[in-house]
Amino acid sequence: MIAGTVVAALGVGVGLWATDGDGGPGAPAARTSEEAAAPSPSRSYPLSEEPRTIPAVREHTPARGPGWQPEKDHRVVVADASLADEGRLIAGELGMAYAGEKDDERAGDLLLDVKQDKGADPESYTMTVRDGRVTVTGPAEAGVYYGTRTLKQAVDGGGTAPEGEVKDEPAKERRGFMLDIARKHYDADWIKDRIRELGDLKFNELGLHFSDDQAFRIESDSHPEIVSDDHLTKAQVKEIVDLAAAHHITVVPEIDSPGHLGAVIAAHPGLQLRNAQGTPTRGAIDISKPEAGEIVDDLLNEYADLFPSSQWHLGADEYQALVVPDPEASYPDLAAAAREAYGPGGTVADLTTAWLNARAKTVMAHDRTPRAWNDGFFKDTSVEPLKEIQVAYWTGKEIGARQPAEYLSAGRKVINYNDEFLYYVLGEPLTFVYPTGERIYEQWTPRVIRGTEAVDAKYDDQILGGSFAVWGDIPDAQTQAQVAEGIRLPLAATVQKLWDPEKPELSWADFKALANRLD
Repeated sequence: MIAGTVVAALGVGVGLWATDGDGGPGAPAARTSEEAAAPSPSRSYPLSEEPRTIPAVREHTPARGPGWQPEKDHRVVVADASLADEGRLIAGELGMAYAGEKDDERAGDLLLDVKQDKGADPESYTMTVRDGRVTVTGPAEAGVYYGTRTLKQAVDGGGTAPEGEVKDEPAKERRGFMLDIARKHYDADWIKDRIRELGDLKFNELGLHFSDDQAFRIESDSHPEIVSDDHLTKAQVKEIVDLAAAHHITVVPEIDSPGHLGAVIAAHPGLQLRNAQGTPTRGAIDISKPEAGEIVDDLLNEYADLFPSSQWHLGADEYQALVVPDPEASYPDLAAAAREAYGPGGTVADLTTAWLNARAKTVMAHDRTPRAWNDGFFKDTSVEPLKEIQVAYWTGKEIGARQPAEYLSAGRKVINYNDEFLYYVLGEPLTFVYPTGERIYEQWTPRVIRGTEAVDAKYDDQILGGSFAVWGDIPDAQTQAQVAEGIRLPLAATVQKLWDPEKPELSWADFKALANRLD
């Protein structure tokens, strides 16, 4: 009778049969009416379907079973103390009890575990739903965290995490959101809310562009004279950085130079670049003056401790000395400095490239990987940009615009900021229009770096990822709440294509409905 009960509970597929008195195989044991009424898991449950999440999981092995839902008496257990933060976070989100490290197993448990896997993507994870429990494992804490994001979305609104196994990992290592806090001031709490949303969507970078012509937005000890009235204190920035780290998001700071330095120049007018007629050039610092490099390096060194990430954005775009037809004639002082440094053939572009290299060396001394906008790289210069500087490709509209393939064929690593799809510019100045999630979802991939055409697939490994960007050109065009709502669907579409660039399974209408449900 015991064996017969097991058959009723586990189903014929388990292969346990009653035996006759001699121990040989016999007919299945008779069942009571209650046993006959008890459903067999293998017969009463259809094969599960993959969880509906953003981004979609890349592999799901279905199984038969009831799945899993969180309950208040269920526990979150961690196999290693290093996962305590991830464990406490998901326990609080799902209304479960955080139990820490435990040796026993209980029904309903969610177990988080780091399992070393040499060569595996540290952001990969496996989520297994089986026998009334959930196990999330990964080769590093980041992967385990992403597994909890999948679980959180799967059970959102009373849903059920489906039986079976998810194996998932991102296609691209850089999945970013860049925010211009220089032209438009954002409250620290607003930024924190975005971090939580970004974490749930498995973004892993938050770029902060905090210095421009209009304002300098973070407290400074080395140069307090440049800081705008509306700014973030260092204490607030530390809270932002710490919260981002808890959600496995790297905060990438950007002090743009040698252009876009109007706020710095306002406090140091003697450093402003002037043309041949003596007219000040808006936002441009005079790179022939040693003091110009010193003040920017002061700031880079100061903020290295505040932003402990491995990445740093140096800007380098739209230096106004190089957007005129003849830079040497328009800016003779820069031309003279270039010839003195690099010989008779020295150019303003050479001098500007040397400026970029010097700033790159400053942040590299802090073990940071530098990146710069693509229009900060110039063709046919005698001074070459350092090979360590990654290309943040945003536009092909600049003078002497170069195709993405030029950077890629030279071996450069590229991050996609394509302004055709990924630029949300407040007020829609010039030719900009607010990007839509639908267009990103249906037309953009990480290989579409400029315009609407994709680069050759052979360059895919050099394209590290991409970043959606919010710029504050007309800062009062939208409120903070309007910005948050306006970028919600574009962000969801962007991360879907960074996590898996292939054509999504869901239609846009279904994807939008899912995003609205998960919001």
